[in-house]
Amino acid sequence: MTRVFVCVLDGCGAGALPDAARYGDEGSDTLRHVLERTGVRLPHLAALGLGEIVGLPLGTPRPEATYGRLAERGAGKDTTTGHWEMMGVVLERPFPTYPEGFPPEVIEPFEAAIGRRVLCNRPASGTAIIDELGDEHVATGRPIVYTSADSVFQIACHEDVVPLPQLYEWCELARGMLQGPHAVGRVIARPFDGTSGRYARTPRRRDYSLAPPGPTYLDVLQERGVPVVGVGKIGEIFVQRGVDVDDHTNDNTAGIAACSRHLREMEAGLLFANLVDFDSVWGHRNDVEGFAGGLEEVDAALPEWESLLGPEDVMIVCADHGVDPTTESTDHSREYSPLLALGLAPGRYDGAQEDVGATAFAHLTGEEPSLPGRVIG
Repeated sequence: MTRVFVCVLDGCGAGALPDAARYGDEGSDTLRHVLERTGVRLPHLAALGLGEIVGLPLGTPRPEATYGRLAERGAGKDTTTGHWEMMGVVLERPFPTYPEGFPPEVIEPFEAAIGRRVLCNRPASGTAIIDELGDEHVATGRPIVYTSADSVFQIACHEDVVPLPQLYEWCELARGMLQGPHAVGRVIARPFDGTSGRYARTPRRRDYSLAPPGPTYLDVLQERGVPVVGVGKIGEIFVQRGVDVDDHTNDNTAGIAACSRHLREMEAGLLFANLVDFDSVWGHRNDVEGFAGGLEEVDAALPEWESLLGPEDVMIVCADHGVDPTTESTDHSREYSPLLALGLAPGRYDGAQEDVGATAFAHLTGEEPSLPGRVIG
């Protein structure tokens, strides 16, 4: 039976796209800059062609490897945009962003719905804002609502002040309200704990995405009876649509272990995983050494993953956007996705993000792609 394993290294971009300057991201090059800054050795990723992608002398790719870069054609540079496009939905317009904070027509109905006023309502670093406003939140019970350069409505609450079920309920309320012109890409629950001066996020974050505006390759695979397993936040990104098994994991280590387990147990279908720590833990905090350590962890997992592949299986390692930790910015960057694969036509391939979904669909069904994208190879 045939399987396709797609592993998304969240935020591991492979160089600025031609229109990156429009997004303030000219010169961003996440993977190359991390490699140059740290000198981290990644022998297994290098053997798949990483050096050819980032333009560094990391060694000759294996003859059977497929490598290149995939461009994002749609507008935006966030998780939702990248993953949707990967699965055949290309957005013509970016999701709305709020550099001045959310307007009264957004905040006031939300405050009325939850019965209390909010704190902050402006773009902020998630770790910095709980340091700044955590004490006031604990004293008043008012949620910290903030955004970023991305299209997000984030609600941070101390777990001892606002219980998790209540925080999740507030996020669901916000998701229901944020439609039409204010349809942000994601509403995010940001629970934290600790005491004054020592507040820290907990791993119980939840994302509430919009539903994709049209069918995705996950939907059409499911319609044809092809099993789809999501690891990490895949289920959340696609609001569970087209996902038969949602294996939600909170960090890279758990995600890597889940991928190995499913590769041992799955007989057929698509295994679609997101490893989020590159983005949420290291990228947004400009932690270059942590980012490099995460790449080492993935590199160390590759031999086991490859050993679990059958002769007809495909493995694709890619990304959804960049988040270059070597720049002053702590936001996402408009970058190419790397393409590192086994089981496809070997050699260099440069294409578009939606080619990932098209390739998975064709390989698993034997049919020509029915949505945007072409088969890699």
